[in-house]
Amino acid sequence: MTVLVAGAGIAGLTLALSLHRIGVPVRVFEAVREIRPLGVGINLQPHAVRELDELGLLDRLDAIGLRTQEVAYFSSHGQPIWSEPRGMSAGYDWPQFSIHRGRLQMMLLDAVRERLGPDAVTCGVSVAGWRNIDGGVEIDLVERETGAPAGSAKGAVFIAADGIHSTARAGLYPDEGLPVWGGIVMWRGVTRAPHFLTRRSMAMTGCKPRKFVCYPIEDITLDDGRPGAVINWIADLRMPADHIWRREDWNRPGNPDDFLPRFDTWRFDWLDIPALIRNAEHIFEYPMVDRDPLPRWTHGAMTLMGDAAHPMYPIGSNGASQAILDARVLTREILRHGAVPAALAAYEEERRPATARIVLANRADGPDKVLDVVEERAPDGFGRIEDVLSREELLETAAGYKRIAGFDVEALNQRPPIVPAA
Repeated sequence: MTVLVAGAGIAGLTLALSLHRIGVPVRVFEAVREIRPLGVGINLQPHAVRELDELGLLDRLDAIGLRTQEVAYFSSHGQPIWSEPRGMSAGYDWPQFSIHRGRLQMMLLDAVRERLGPDAVTCGVSVAGWRNIDGGVEIDLVERETGAPAGSAKGAVFIAADGIHSTARAGLYPDEGLPVWGGIVMWRGVTRAPHFLTRRSMAMTGCKPRKFVCYPIEDITLDDGRPGAVINWIADLRMPADHIWRREDWNRPGNPDDFLPRFDTWRFDWLDIPALIRNAEHIFEYPMVDRDPLPRWTHGAMTLMGDAAHPMYPIGSNGASQAILDARVLTREILRHGAVPAALAAYEEERRPATARIVLANRADGPDKVLDVVEERAPDGFGRIEDVLSREELLETAAGYKRIAGFDVEALNQRPPIVPAA
């Protein structure tokens, strides 16, 4: 009955906690020898926060993240285009969180070790292969650092939640190759700085070829005694078609000289963007990539989950949230069918088309499309936004993406839990 999981990321750890809650044994195998709080800021949407709340983790989220209050869009000249409330400010029964990805992962890991035991996650080994056997599945393990065989494990089903460079996915689709690069390079950093806007705002500025996104992920006291925040920011630039992009990871240092000149005049009365970049504690660089939606995730007693199944552009702030929904839907199906291939097939039937729609919508710039429209119509700025973009267009641009991405206040507040109470 044991469920075998490759990957102790957000998807794999949420799945472990969820399966434990319904009494299903689970073992998680993580390639890195020591899990550390890597990465930068992400957002958890209310539909994902609800699921972590069901797992008793809301207080822990409040301890490591901030409740997002609004999202605000600005032109390349810093002029306000529109804004809307987020999380509980928008009427959801659950908040949206702006949070450091690494701290979220460590919180989930701590919860897994507390509830399932210190040996629930085996580190330093990766899943090199798998095969269906009578009554379940068997996986082959190797040491990550040496590639030496590290034994095997048998279970009822195998869930590959091993990220965008999933070994399991590569085995199923050996001709897929590298992730798909859309021409944008991102530089991501964090800076200790004064609060801006509502103190809980996510700001989007510019347009697709040159965009800056920022939001606070932690309240702090600045060196001069003033209240401030650790601000997570992302600078996007479209590169020439012949640009040689480098394989992405969370730890590639970024050089501000490579992108700061393109943002050097973006000093607005609500935020000094060049100062944020210059004063960054650290900067990472990697290309904006995803993968094409797959025709199939489930193969007998194994399936894909999270970024192994549906890596998506970080547009719409929905990638980690969708991974959490994956884990919860799969848990519901295992509760309904047992840890058998039928549960994996039912999970895929719901989640694969839903996530494919989001992947493709994010490629089209998702809710940020409004920035592109304003830049095209008013590249030199505007007097009144109403003369550039009607309120009806603004609302429809937002509503179209919300329908695809699951941002529906009434539907979320009224639907029953994904996983019924044990």
